[in-house]
Amino acid sequence: MKTLIATLALSLMALASAFSGVATAQTSPQQSAQDTVWIQIAARASLREAQAEAQEFAARLPDVSGFALGGGWYGIVLGPYARNDADRVLQVYRAERQIPRDSFIAFGRNLGNQFYPTAASANTETQPTVESPVLEPIDPAVVTEAPADPTASAQTLLPDETPAEARRSESRLTREERKDLQIALKAAGFYTSTIDGAFGRGTRGSMSDWQSARGYAPTGVLTTAQRQALMDEYNAPLISVGMAPLTDTKAGIALNIPAGEVTFDRYESPFALFKSSGDLGAQVLLISQPGDKRTLYGLYDIMQTLKIVPLDGPRQRSGNSFTLEGRGNGIVSYTEARLANGEIKGFTLVWPMGDDDRRARVLAEMQNSFERIDGVLDPAAGADAPQNVDLVSGLDVRKPRLSRSGFYVDAKGSVVTTSDVVAGCARVTLDHEYQAEVAFNDSAAGIAVLRPVEPLAPMAVAALASASARLQSDIAVSGFSYEGVLGAPSLSWGSLQDVKDLSGNTGVARLQLTSQPGDAGGPVLTTDGAVQGMLLSQSKGATQLPDGVSFAANADSLRSALSSAGVTVTDASAGATALPVGALTRQASGMTVLVSCWE
Repeated sequence: MKTLIATLALSLMALASAFSGVATAQTSPQQSAQDTVWIQIAARASLREAQAEAQEFAARLPDVSGFALGGGWYGIVLGPYARNDADRVLQVYRAERQIPRDSFIAFGRNLGNQFYPTAASANTETQPTVESPVLEPIDPAVVTEAPADPTASAQTLLPDETPAEARRSESRLTREERKDLQIALKAAGFYTSTIDGAFGRGTRGSMSDWQSARGYAPTGVLTTAQRQALMDEYNAPLISVGMAPLTDTKAGIALNIPAGEVTFDRYESPFALFKSSGDLGAQVLLISQPGDKRTLYGLYDIMQTLKIVPLDGPRQRSGNSFTLEGRGNGIVSYTEARLANGEIKGFTLVWPMGDDDRRARVLAEMQNSFERIDGVLDPAAGADAPQNVDLVSGLDVRKPRLSRSGFYVDAKGSVVTTSDVVAGCARVTLDHEYQAEVAFNDSAAGIAVLRPVEPLAPMAVAALASASARLQSDIAVSGFSYEGVLGAPSLSWGSLQDVKDLSGNTGVARLQLTSQPGDAGGPVLTTDGAVQGMLLSQSKGATQLPDGVSFAANADSLRSALSSAGVTVTDASAGATALPVGALTRQASGMTVLVSCWE
Protein backbone atom coordinates (compact mmCIF):
# COMPACT_ATOMS: atom_id res chain seq x y z
CA MET A 1 0.00 0.00 0.00
CA LYS A 2 2.83 2.40 0.84
CA THR A 3 4.43 1.65 -2.52
CA LEU A 4 1.22 2.41 -4.39
CA ILE A 5 0.75 5.70 -2.50
CA ALA A 6 4.37 6.67 -3.21
CA THR A 7 3.92 5.89 -6.91
CA LEU A 8 0.77 8.00 -7.12
CA ALA A 9 2.49 10.85 -5.30
CA LEU A 10 5.43 10.75 -7.70
CA SER A 11 3.04 10.79 -10.66
CA LEU A 12 1.19 13.80 -9.27
CA MET A 13 4.45 15.61 -8.63
CA ALA A 14 5.66 14.82 -12.15
CA LEU A 15 2.41 16.06 -13.67
CA ALA A 16 2.53 19.23 -11.60
CA SER A 17 6.09 19.85 -12.77
CA ALA A 18 5.22 19.08 -16.37
CA PHE A 19 2.25 21.44 -16.40
CA SER A 20 4.07 24.27 -14.64
CA GLY A 21 4.64 26.10 -17.91
CA VAL A 22 1.40 25.14 -19.63
CA ALA A 23 -0.74 27.93 -18.27
CA THR A 24 1.72 30.50 -19.48
CA ALA A 25 1.76 28.96 -22.95
CA GLN A 26 -2.02 28.87 -23.17
CA THR A 27 -2.55 32.42 -21.99
CA SER A 28 -0.55 33.76 -24.91
CA PRO A 29 -2.61 32.92 -28.03
CA GLN A 30 -0.51 35.34 -30.04
CA GLN A 31 2.64 33.32 -29.36
CA SER A 32 4.20 32.12 -32.61
CA ALA A 33 3.83 28.52 -33.76
CA GLN A 34 7.62 28.19 -33.69
CA ASP A 35 7.63 28.70 -29.90
CA THR A 36 5.06 26.00 -29.08
CA VAL A 37 4.46 22.37 -29.95
CA TRP A 38 1.65 19.84 -29.58
CA ILE A 39 1.41 16.16 -28.71
CA GLN A 40 -0.44 14.18 -31.38
CA ILE A 41 -2.24 11.24 -29.79
CA ALA A 42 -4.51 9.98 -32.60
CA ALA A 43 -5.42 10.46 -36.26
CA ARG A 44 -8.67 9.41 -37.88
CA ALA A 45 -10.00 9.40 -41.44
CA SER A 46 -13.53 10.28 -40.27
CA LEU A 47 -14.42 13.68 -38.83
CA ARG A 48 -17.24 12.24 -36.69
CA GLU A 49 -14.97 9.54 -35.33
CA ALA A 50 -12.26 12.10 -34.56
CA GLN A 51 -14.78 14.37 -32.80
CA ALA A 52 -16.09 11.48 -30.71
CA GLU A 53 -12.59 10.35 -29.74
CA ALA A 54 -11.53 13.91 -28.91
CA GLN A 55 -14.49 14.13 -26.53
CA GLU A 56 -13.46 10.84 -24.91
CA PHE A 57 -9.91 12.09 -24.33
CA ALA A 58 -11.18 15.46 -23.10
CA ALA A 59 -13.26 13.69 -20.44
CA ARG A 60 -10.07 12.55 -18.69
CA LEU A 61 -7.29 14.82 -19.97
CA PRO A 62 -6.86 18.61 -20.17
CA ASP A 63 -5.80 20.61 -23.25
CA VAL A 64 -7.40 18.34 -25.88
CA SER A 65 -7.91 19.83 -29.34
CA GLY A 66 -8.59 18.54 -32.84
CA PHE A 67 -7.21 19.83 -36.15
CA ALA A 68 -7.45 18.79 -39.78
CA LEU A 69 -4.21 17.22 -41.01
CA GLY A 70 -4.94 17.37 -44.73
CA GLY A 71 -5.72 14.54 -47.13
CA GLY A 72 -8.98 13.78 -45.32
CA TRP A 73 -7.29 13.05 -41.98
CA TYR A 74 -8.09 14.57 -38.59
CA GLY A 75 -5.66 14.71 -35.69
CA ILE A 76 -6.31 14.77 -31.95
CA VAL A 77 -3.66 16.68 -30.04
CA LEU A 78 -2.78 17.95 -26.58
CA GLY A 79 -1.37 21.40 -26.06
CA PRO A 80 0.03 23.78 -26.98
CA TYR A 81 3.12 23.50 -24.75
CA ALA A 82 6.63 24.85 -24.62
CA ARG A 83 8.94 22.17 -26.04
CA ASN A 84 10.50 21.15 -22.69
CA ASP A 85 7.07 20.92 -21.06
CA ALA A 86 5.75 18.83 -23.96
CA ASP A 87 8.58 16.30 -23.59
CA ARG A 88 7.75 15.88 -19.90
CA VAL A 89 3.98 15.63 -20.48
CA LEU A 90 4.59 13.03 -23.18
CA GLN A 91 6.81 11.02 -20.84
CA VAL A 92 4.35 11.10 -17.91
CA TYR A 93 1.21 10.37 -19.92
CA ARG A 94 2.91 7.46 -21.71
CA ALA A 95 4.08 6.03 -18.38
CA GLU A 96 0.55 6.33 -16.97
CA ARG A 97 -0.87 4.78 -20.20
CA GLN A 98 -3.17 7.77 -20.57
CA ILE A 99 -2.20 8.13 -24.25
CA PRO A 100 -0.97 5.67 -26.91
CA ARG A 101 2.70 4.75 -26.72
CA ASP A 102 3.28 5.98 -30.29
CA SER A 103 2.14 9.53 -29.49
CA PHE A 104 4.68 12.11 -30.61
CA ILE A 105 5.61 15.79 -30.70
CA ALA A 106 3.83 17.63 -33.54
CA PHE A 107 4.28 21.15 -34.88
CA GLY A 108 1.72 23.84 -35.64
CA ARG A 109 2.87 23.96 -39.27
CA ASN A 110 1.18 20.60 -39.84
CA LEU A 111 -2.17 21.52 -38.27
CA GLY A 112 -5.04 22.87 -40.33
CA ASN A 113 -8.53 24.06 -39.38
CA GLN A 114 -9.62 23.32 -35.82
CA PHE A 115 -12.66 21.04 -35.42
CA TYR A 116 -12.55 20.48 -31.65
CA PRO A 117 -13.53 22.02 -29.33
CA THR A 118 -16.26 23.82 -31.24
CA ALA A 119 -17.10 27.42 -30.48
CA ALA A 120 -20.09 26.29 -28.42
CA SER A 121 -18.14 23.81 -26.29
CA ALA A 122 -14.85 25.70 -25.90
CA ASN A 123 -14.23 27.30 -22.53
CA THR A 124 -11.08 29.06 -23.66
CA GLU A 125 -10.05 30.99 -26.72
CA THR A 126 -8.94 28.68 -29.53
CA GLN A 127 -5.57 28.98 -31.16
CA PRO A 128 -5.30 30.57 -34.60
CA THR A 129 -5.41 27.99 -37.37
CA VAL A 130 -2.61 27.29 -39.79
CA GLU A 131 -3.24 26.47 -43.42
CA SER A 132 -2.94 22.75 -44.12
CA PRO A 133 0.22 21.76 -45.96
CA VAL A 134 -0.25 21.09 -49.64
CA LEU A 135 2.16 19.16 -51.85
CA GLU A 136 3.63 21.78 -54.14
CA PRO A 137 4.20 20.38 -57.64
CA ILE A 138 7.64 20.56 -59.19
CA ASP A 139 6.28 21.44 -62.59
CA PRO A 140 2.67 20.91 -63.61
CA ALA A 141 3.86 19.46 -66.90
CA VAL A 142 6.05 16.77 -65.40
CA VAL A 143 4.91 16.06 -61.83
CA THR A 144 1.68 14.42 -60.75
CA GLU A 145 0.24 13.48 -57.40
CA ALA A 146 -1.61 10.24 -56.87
CA PRO A 147 -5.38 10.86 -56.77
CA ALA A 148 -6.81 11.13 -53.29
CA ASP A 149 -8.71 8.13 -51.94
CA PRO A 150 -12.38 9.13 -52.39
CA THR A 151 -13.28 7.25 -49.23
CA ALA A 152 -10.65 9.03 -47.11
CA SER A 153 -12.75 12.14 -46.67
CA ALA A 154 -16.02 10.33 -46.05
CA GLN A 155 -17.24 11.53 -42.69
CA THR A 156 -19.05 8.33 -41.74
CA LEU A 157 -18.32 6.38 -38.59
CA LEU A 158 -17.42 2.73 -39.23
CA PRO A 159 -20.20 0.53 -37.79
CA ASP A 160 -19.68 -1.70 -34.78
CA GLU A 161 -19.32 -5.39 -35.53
CA THR A 162 -20.12 -8.46 -33.55
CA PRO A 163 -17.27 -11.00 -33.09
CA ALA A 164 -18.79 -13.10 -35.87
CA GLU A 165 -18.99 -10.10 -38.22
CA ALA A 166 -15.43 -9.14 -37.27
CA ARG A 167 -14.19 -12.64 -38.21
CA ARG A 168 -16.01 -12.46 -41.55
CA SER A 169 -14.52 -9.06 -42.40
CA GLU A 170 -11.11 -10.27 -41.22
CA SER A 171 -11.33 -13.29 -43.54
CA ARG A 172 -11.44 -10.90 -46.51
CA LEU A 173 -8.04 -9.40 -45.67
CA THR A 174 -5.15 -10.12 -48.00
CA ARG A 175 -1.97 -11.70 -46.69
CA GLU A 176 -0.19 -8.33 -46.97
CA GLU A 177 -2.95 -6.62 -44.99
CA ARG A 178 -2.62 -9.26 -42.28
CA LYS A 179 1.14 -8.72 -42.16
CA ASP A 180 0.57 -4.97 -41.93
CA LEU A 181 -1.57 -5.50 -38.82
CA GLN A 182 1.15 -7.64 -37.25
CA ILE A 183 3.73 -4.96 -38.05
CA ALA A 184 1.53 -2.31 -36.44
CA LEU A 185 1.00 -4.47 -33.34
CA LYS A 186 4.74 -5.06 -33.13
CA ALA A 187 5.51 -1.36 -33.46
CA ALA A 188 3.03 -0.64 -30.65
CA GLY A 189 4.82 -3.16 -28.42
CA PHE A 190 2.12 -5.84 -28.29
CA TYR A 191 3.45 -8.44 -30.77
CA THR A 192 6.87 -10.07 -30.60
CA SER A 193 6.72 -12.98 -33.05
CA THR A 194 7.24 -13.47 -36.78
CA ILE A 195 5.58 -11.25 -39.38
CA ASP A 196 3.93 -14.00 -41.42
CA GLY A 197 0.31 -12.95 -41.93
CA ALA A 198 -0.91 -15.96 -39.96
CA PHE A 199 -3.16 -15.09 -37.03
CA GLY A 200 -2.15 -17.72 -34.51
CA ARG A 201 -2.15 -17.70 -30.73
CA GLY A 202 0.57 -15.05 -30.51
CA THR A 203 -1.22 -12.64 -32.85
CA ARG A 204 -4.57 -13.20 -31.15
CA GLY A 205 -3.02 -12.55 -27.75
CA SER A 206 -1.44 -9.33 -28.97
CA MET A 207 -4.76 -8.20 -30.46
CA SER A 208 -6.46 -8.86 -27.15
CA ASP A 209 -3.79 -6.94 -25.26
CA TRP A 210 -4.11 -4.01 -27.67
CA GLN A 211 -7.90 -4.00 -27.29
CA SER A 212 -7.60 -3.93 -23.50
CA ALA A 213 -5.07 -1.10 -23.60
CA ARG A 214 -7.36 0.94 -25.87
CA GLY A 215 -10.54 0.34 -23.85
CA TYR A 216 -12.14 -2.25 -26.15
CA ALA A 217 -13.53 -5.63 -25.16
CA PRO A 218 -10.57 -8.08 -25.38
CA THR A 219 -12.02 -10.52 -27.91
CA GLY A 220 -8.78 -11.23 -29.75
CA VAL A 221 -10.48 -10.41 -33.07
CA LEU A 222 -10.27 -6.83 -34.34
CA THR A 223 -13.32 -5.25 -35.87
CA THR A 224 -13.02 -3.19 -39.03
CA ALA A 225 -13.06 0.02 -36.97
CA GLN A 226 -10.42 -1.33 -34.59
CA ARG A 227 -8.17 -2.37 -37.46
CA GLN A 228 -8.50 1.13 -38.85
CA ALA A 229 -7.65 2.63 -35.44
CA LEU A 230 -4.59 0.38 -35.10
CA MET A 231 -3.30 1.31 -38.55
CA ASP A 232 -3.98 5.01 -37.85
CA GLU A 233 -1.79 4.75 -34.77
CA TYR A 234 0.95 3.05 -36.74
CA ASN A 235 0.80 5.55 -39.59
CA ALA A 236 0.51 8.64 -37.38
CA PRO A 237 4.22 9.55 -37.86
CA LEU A 238 3.73 9.53 -41.64
CA ILE A 239 0.48 11.47 -41.41
CA SER A 240 2.16 14.08 -39.21
CA VAL A 241 4.66 14.96 -41.95
CA GLY A 242 2.16 14.82 -44.79
CA MET A 243 3.62 11.76 -46.49
CA ALA A 244 2.37 11.83 -50.08
CA PRO A 245 3.22 10.21 -53.44
CA LEU A 246 5.20 12.19 -55.98
CA THR A 247 6.08 11.44 -59.60
CA ASP A 248 8.87 13.42 -61.25
CA THR A 249 9.14 12.55 -64.94
CA LYS A 250 12.12 14.86 -65.43
CA ALA A 251 14.14 12.92 -62.87
CA GLY A 252 12.46 9.62 -63.76
CA ILE A 253 11.61 8.87 -60.12
CA ALA A 254 8.38 8.14 -58.25
CA LEU A 255 8.27 7.83 -54.44
CA ASN A 256 6.52 9.04 -51.33
CA ILE A 257 7.97 12.14 -49.68
CA PRO A 258 7.20 14.08 -46.45
CA ALA A 259 5.32 16.74 -48.39
CA GLY A 260 4.24 18.54 -45.23
CA GLU A 261 7.87 19.28 -44.39
CA VAL A 262 9.55 19.85 -47.77
CA THR A 263 8.70 21.67 -50.96
CA PHE A 264 10.35 21.67 -54.37
CA ASP A 265 13.05 24.30 -54.82
CA ARG A 266 14.85 23.74 -58.12
CA TYR A 267 16.66 21.37 -60.45
CA GLU A 268 20.43 21.53 -60.40
CA SER A 269 22.01 18.44 -61.96
CA PRO A 270 22.28 15.76 -60.69
CA PHE A 271 19.66 16.76 -58.10
CA ALA A 272 16.05 17.77 -57.78
CA LEU A 273 16.23 19.77 -54.54
CA PHE A 274 13.38 19.96 -52.02
CA LYS A 275 13.96 22.57 -49.34
CA SER A 276 12.49 22.66 -45.85
CA SER A 277 9.00 24.13 -45.58
CA GLY A 278 8.14 23.05 -42.03
CA ASP A 279 9.46 23.27 -38.50
CA LEU A 280 11.62 20.14 -38.64
CA GLY A 281 14.20 21.49 -41.09
CA ALA A 282 14.00 18.33 -43.23
CA GLN A 283 15.38 18.23 -46.78
CA VAL A 284 15.02 15.78 -49.68
CA LEU A 285 17.16 15.38 -52.78
CA LEU A 286 16.26 13.24 -55.76
CA ILE A 287 19.38 11.96 -57.52
CA SER A 288 19.18 11.42 -61.27
CA GLN A 289 21.93 11.45 -63.90
CA PRO A 290 23.18 9.39 -66.82
CA GLY A 291 26.55 7.68 -66.29
CA ASP A 292 28.54 4.55 -65.63
CA LYS A 293 30.28 3.01 -62.61
CA ARG A 294 32.97 5.68 -62.68
CA THR A 295 30.25 8.37 -62.54
CA LEU A 296 28.60 6.54 -59.63
CA TYR A 297 31.86 6.34 -57.68
CA GLY A 298 32.55 10.01 -58.39
CA LEU A 299 29.12 10.91 -57.02
CA TYR A 300 29.90 8.80 -53.93
CA ASP A 301 33.03 10.88 -53.30
CA ILE A 302 31.33 14.21 -54.01
CA MET A 303 28.39 13.52 -51.70
CA GLN A 304 30.79 13.09 -48.78
CA THR A 305 32.10 16.62 -49.25
CA LEU A 306 28.66 18.16 -48.70
CA LYS A 307 27.52 19.70 -45.41
CA ILE A 308 24.32 17.68 -45.50
CA VAL A 309 26.37 14.46 -45.20
CA PRO A 310 28.07 14.64 -41.77
CA LEU A 311 31.37 12.81 -41.34
CA ASP A 312 30.30 10.29 -38.70
CA GLY A 313 28.34 7.33 -39.98
CA PRO A 314 28.55 4.14 -42.05
CA ARG A 315 29.42 4.24 -45.74
CA GLN A 316 29.15 1.38 -48.19
CA ARG A 317 30.04 1.25 -51.87
CA SER A 318 29.82 -2.02 -53.75
CA GLY A 319 29.12 -3.00 -57.32
CA ASN A 320 26.54 -0.68 -58.82
CA SER A 321 25.26 1.05 -55.68
CA PHE A 322 26.24 2.96 -52.58
CA THR A 323 24.72 4.13 -49.30
CA LEU A 324 25.85 6.96 -47.03
CA GLU A 325 24.68 7.78 -43.54
CA GLY A 326 25.98 10.67 -41.48
CA ARG A 327 25.19 12.04 -38.02
CA GLY A 328 26.39 15.37 -36.71
CA ASN A 329 25.71 19.10 -36.48
CA GLY A 330 22.13 18.41 -35.42
CA ILE A 331 21.12 16.31 -38.46
CA VAL A 332 20.94 12.71 -39.64
CA SER A 333 21.46 12.22 -43.36
CA TYR A 334 20.85 9.10 -45.46
CA THR A 335 21.67 8.71 -49.16
CA GLU A 336 21.29 5.76 -51.49
CA ALA A 337 21.93 5.55 -55.23
CA ARG A 338 22.04 2.73 -57.77
CA LEU A 339 23.30 2.43 -61.35
CA ALA A 340 21.06 0.55 -63.82
CA ASN A 341 20.83 0.76 -67.60
CA GLY A 342 23.23 3.69 -67.75
CA GLU A 343 21.23 5.79 -65.25
CA ILE A 344 22.08 6.64 -61.66
CA LYS A 345 19.04 7.25 -59.49
CA GLY A 346 18.46 7.57 -55.76
CA PHE A 347 17.60 10.02 -53.02
CA THR A 348 18.85 11.77 -49.89
CA LEU A 349 16.81 12.38 -46.74
CA VAL A 350 18.04 14.95 -44.21
CA TRP A 351 16.27 14.87 -40.83
CA PRO A 352 16.86 16.49 -37.42
CA MET A 353 18.59 14.45 -34.73
CA GLY A 354 16.44 13.34 -31.79
CA ASP A 355 13.44 12.33 -33.92
CA ASP A 356 14.76 8.89 -34.85
CA ASP A 357 11.51 6.88 -34.63
CA ARG A 358 9.69 9.13 -37.05
CA ARG A 359 12.76 9.43 -39.30
CA ALA A 360 12.96 5.64 -39.51
CA ARG A 361 9.32 5.40 -40.61
CA VAL A 362 9.70 8.16 -43.21
CA LEU A 363 12.92 6.63 -44.56
CA ALA A 364 11.39 3.15 -44.79
CA GLU A 365 8.39 4.58 -46.64
CA MET A 366 10.64 6.38 -49.12
CA GLN A 367 12.70 3.24 -49.69
CA ASN A 368 9.69 0.97 -50.11
CA SER A 369 7.91 3.36 -52.49
CA PHE A 370 10.96 4.31 -54.58
CA GLU A 371 10.42 3.49 -58.25
CA ARG A 372 12.53 4.12 -61.33
CA ILE A 373 10.44 5.33 -64.25
CA ASP A 374 11.35 6.51 -67.75
CA GLY A 375 13.46 9.64 -67.91
CA VAL A 376 16.65 11.00 -66.39
CA LEU A 377 17.54 14.53 -65.34
CA ASP A 378 19.23 16.60 -68.05
CA PRO A 379 22.92 17.05 -67.10
CA ALA A 380 22.54 20.71 -68.10
CA ALA A 381 19.69 21.30 -65.64
CA GLY A 382 20.51 24.28 -63.45
CA ALA A 383 23.53 25.27 -65.54
CA ASP A 384 22.38 28.89 -65.43
CA ALA A 385 22.50 28.99 -61.62
CA PRO A 386 25.11 31.30 -60.04
CA GLN A 387 28.49 29.59 -59.68
CA ASN A 388 30.38 29.39 -56.39
CA VAL A 389 33.48 27.36 -55.47
CA ASP A 390 31.88 26.65 -52.09
CA LEU A 391 28.85 24.99 -53.70
CA VAL A 392 28.28 21.71 -55.54
CA SER A 393 25.01 21.71 -57.50
CA GLY A 394 23.75 24.46 -55.25
CA LEU A 395 24.63 22.61 -52.02
CA ASP A 396 27.12 23.87 -49.46
CA VAL A 397 30.45 22.08 -49.45
CA ARG A 398 31.72 21.09 -46.03
CA LYS A 399 34.70 23.27 -45.13
CA PRO A 400 37.31 22.76 -42.41
CA ARG A 401 37.40 25.05 -39.42
CA LEU A 402 41.08 25.74 -40.03
CA SER A 403 43.74 24.75 -42.57
CA ARG A 404 47.50 25.16 -42.33
CA SER A 405 50.59 23.67 -43.96
CA GLY A 406 52.72 20.70 -42.99
CA PHE A 407 55.43 18.56 -44.57
CA TYR A 408 56.33 14.89 -44.84
CA VAL A 409 59.25 13.70 -42.73
CA ASP A 410 59.41 9.96 -43.54
CA ALA A 411 58.42 7.50 -46.25
CA LYS A 412 55.34 6.33 -44.29
CA GLY A 413 53.72 9.74 -44.58
CA SER A 414 54.39 11.14 -41.09
CA VAL A 415 53.87 14.92 -41.06
CA VAL A 416 55.18 17.75 -38.91
CA THR A 417 52.96 20.83 -38.63
CA THR A 418 52.02 23.68 -36.32
CA SER A 419 50.22 22.70 -33.12
CA ASP A 420 47.55 25.37 -33.75
CA VAL A 421 45.91 23.34 -36.49
CA VAL A 422 45.29 20.24 -34.34
CA ALA A 423 43.76 22.00 -31.33
CA GLY A 424 40.15 21.05 -30.61
CA CYS A 425 39.60 19.07 -33.80
CA ALA A 426 37.14 16.21 -34.18
CA ARG A 427 39.07 15.10 -37.26
CA VAL A 428 42.39 16.00 -38.89
CA THR A 429 43.03 15.38 -42.58
CA LEU A 430 45.89 15.62 -45.03
CA ASP A 431 44.99 17.19 -48.37
CA HIS A 432 41.27 17.03 -47.33
CA GLU A 433 41.26 13.30 -48.10
CA TYR A 434 43.46 11.27 -45.79
CA GLN A 435 42.66 11.05 -42.09
CA ALA A 436 45.55 11.52 -39.67
CA GLU A 437 46.10 11.03 -35.93
CA VAL A 438 48.09 13.28 -33.62
CA ALA A 439 51.19 11.32 -32.57
CA PHE A 440 52.80 14.19 -30.63
CA ASN A 441 51.88 17.76 -29.78
CA ASP A 442 54.01 20.33 -27.96
CA SER A 443 51.82 23.43 -27.85
CA ALA A 444 54.54 25.41 -26.02
CA ALA A 445 56.99 24.83 -28.88
CA GLY A 446 54.20 25.06 -31.48
CA ILE A 447 55.08 21.68 -33.04
CA ALA A 448 52.75 18.74 -33.74
CA VAL A 449 53.52 15.40 -35.41
CA LEU A 450 50.81 13.57 -37.35
CA ARG A 451 50.61 9.96 -38.43
CA PRO A 452 48.25 9.02 -41.31
CA VAL A 453 45.65 6.37 -40.48
CA GLU A 454 46.67 4.55 -43.65
CA PRO A 455 50.31 4.65 -44.83
CA LEU A 456 51.01 7.16 -47.60
CA ALA A 457 53.78 7.38 -50.20
CA PRO A 458 54.95 11.03 -50.33
CA MET A 459 56.50 12.44 -53.50
CA ALA A 460 59.32 13.94 -51.40
CA VAL A 461 60.49 13.76 -47.77
CA ALA A 462 62.18 16.53 -45.80
CA ALA A 463 65.91 16.26 -45.10
CA LEU A 464 66.70 18.24 -41.92
CA ALA A 465 69.77 20.49 -41.92
CA SER A 466 72.51 19.43 -39.50
CA ALA A 467 73.70 23.03 -38.97
CA SER A 468 72.12 26.44 -39.11
CA ALA A 469 72.38 28.49 -42.28
CA ARG A 470 74.43 31.69 -42.21
CA LEU A 471 72.73 34.91 -41.20
CA GLN A 472 71.26 36.91 -44.09
CA SER A 473 71.23 33.79 -46.28
CA ASP A 474 68.23 33.28 -48.54
CA ILE A 475 65.43 31.01 -47.37
CA ALA A 476 62.09 29.92 -48.84
CA VAL A 477 58.92 28.74 -47.15
CA SER A 478 56.61 26.31 -48.93
CA GLY A 479 52.99 26.59 -47.81
CA PHE A 480 49.32 26.76 -48.67
CA SER A 481 49.15 30.53 -48.24
CA TYR A 482 45.38 30.73 -48.75
CA GLU A 483 44.46 27.55 -46.86
CA GLY A 484 44.16 25.37 -49.94
CA VAL A 485 42.08 27.65 -52.16
CA LEU A 486 44.76 27.58 -54.86
CA GLY A 487 45.04 23.77 -54.71
CA ALA A 488 48.86 23.68 -54.51
CA PRO A 489 51.57 25.15 -52.28
CA SER A 490 53.56 28.21 -53.24
CA LEU A 491 57.04 29.49 -52.30
CA SER A 492 57.56 32.68 -50.29
CA TRP A 493 61.11 34.07 -50.21
CA GLY A 494 62.91 35.76 -47.34
CA SER A 495 66.13 35.65 -45.32
CA LEU A 496 67.47 34.32 -42.02
CA GLN A 497 67.85 37.22 -39.59
CA ASP A 498 68.83 35.50 -36.34
CA VAL A 499 69.30 32.00 -34.90
CA LYS A 500 67.19 32.90 -31.87
CA ASP A 501 63.94 34.71 -31.25
CA LEU A 502 63.46 38.10 -29.58
CA SER A 503 63.48 36.46 -26.14
CA GLY A 504 66.78 34.68 -26.78
CA ASN A 505 65.20 31.25 -27.34
CA THR A 506 67.76 29.31 -29.40
CA GLY A 507 65.15 26.75 -30.53
CA VAL A 508 63.47 29.39 -32.69
CA ALA A 509 64.96 31.36 -35.59
CA ARG A 510 63.87 34.83 -36.68
CA LEU A 511 63.12 35.38 -40.35
CA GLN A 512 62.61 38.35 -42.62
CA LEU A 513 59.58 36.98 -44.45
CA THR A 514 56.11 38.10 -45.45
CA SER A 515 53.75 35.16 -45.04
CA GLN A 516 50.06 34.33 -44.82
CA PRO A 517 48.33 32.41 -41.97
CA GLY A 518 48.04 29.31 -44.17
CA ASP A 519 51.84 29.14 -44.56
CA ALA A 520 52.28 28.25 -40.87
CA GLY A 521 53.58 24.68 -40.50
CA GLY A 522 55.37 24.81 -43.85
CA PRO A 523 59.04 23.86 -44.28
CA VAL A 524 61.73 26.57 -44.22
CA LEU A 525 64.37 25.63 -46.81
CA THR A 526 67.73 26.98 -47.86
CA THR A 527 68.64 27.08 -51.54
CA ASP A 528 70.27 23.62 -51.38
CA GLY A 529 66.95 22.04 -50.37
CA ALA A 530 67.83 21.37 -46.72
CA VAL A 531 65.00 22.01 -44.25
CA GLN A 532 66.17 24.54 -41.67
CA GLY A 533 62.92 24.44 -39.68
CA MET A 534 59.16 24.95 -39.70
CA LEU A 535 57.33 28.27 -39.96
CA LEU A 536 55.42 29.04 -36.77
CA SER A 537 52.03 30.72 -36.57
CA GLN A 538 52.10 34.47 -36.19
CA SER A 539 51.86 35.60 -32.59
CA LYS A 540 48.51 37.00 -31.45
CA GLY A 541 50.02 38.70 -28.42
CA ALA A 542 49.65 42.33 -27.39
CA THR A 543 52.90 43.35 -29.08
CA GLN A 544 52.46 44.29 -32.72
CA LEU A 545 55.63 43.35 -34.62
CA PRO A 546 56.76 45.12 -37.80
CA ASP A 547 55.65 43.68 -41.13
CA GLY A 548 57.86 40.88 -42.40
CA VAL A 549 58.95 39.53 -39.01
CA SER A 550 58.33 35.77 -38.78
CA PHE A 551 59.65 32.92 -36.63
CA ALA A 552 60.47 29.28 -37.26
CA ALA A 553 61.13 26.26 -35.04
CA ASN A 554 64.64 25.18 -36.04
CA ALA A 555 65.81 21.73 -37.17
CA ASP A 556 67.00 20.68 -33.71
CA SER A 557 63.56 21.45 -32.20
CA LEU A 558 61.94 19.40 -34.96
CA ARG A 559 64.30 16.46 -34.32
CA SER A 560 63.38 16.45 -30.64
CA ALA A 561 59.64 16.45 -31.40
CA LEU A 562 59.97 13.75 -34.06
CA SER A 563 62.05 11.59 -31.74
CA SER A 564 59.33 11.83 -29.09
CA ALA A 565 56.82 10.66 -31.72
CA GLY A 566 59.04 7.72 -32.72
CA VAL A 567 59.79 9.09 -36.18
CA THR A 568 63.23 8.56 -37.72
CA VAL A 569 64.31 11.54 -39.80
CA THR A 570 66.61 12.00 -42.76
CA ASP A 571 69.58 14.36 -42.45
CA ALA A 572 70.57 16.67 -45.29
CA SER A 573 73.92 16.13 -46.96
CA ALA A 574 76.60 18.58 -45.87
CA GLY A 575 78.07 20.90 -48.50
CA ALA A 576 75.27 20.43 -51.06
CA THR A 577 75.16 22.97 -53.84
CA ALA A 578 72.29 25.35 -54.53
CA LEU A 579 69.44 23.96 -56.62
CA PRO A 580 67.90 25.70 -59.61
CA VAL A 581 64.70 27.48 -58.62
CA GLY A 582 62.55 25.00 -60.57
CA ALA A 583 64.12 21.99 -58.87
CA LEU A 584 63.80 23.59 -55.43
CA THR A 585 60.14 24.38 -56.12
CA ARG A 586 59.39 20.79 -57.18
CA GLN A 587 61.14 19.37 -54.11
CA ALA A 588 59.37 21.75 -51.73
CA SER A 589 55.96 21.15 -53.32
CA GLY A 590 56.42 17.38 -53.16
CA MET A 591 56.94 17.38 -49.40
CA THR A 592 54.34 20.05 -48.48
CA VAL A 593 50.85 18.92 -47.51
CA LEU A 594 47.64 20.73 -46.55
CA VAL A 595 46.61 19.97 -42.95
CA SER A 596 42.96 20.65 -42.03
CA CYS A 597 41.01 20.65 -38.78
CA TRP A 598 37.34 19.60 -38.94
CA GLU A 599 34.68 20.10 -36.26
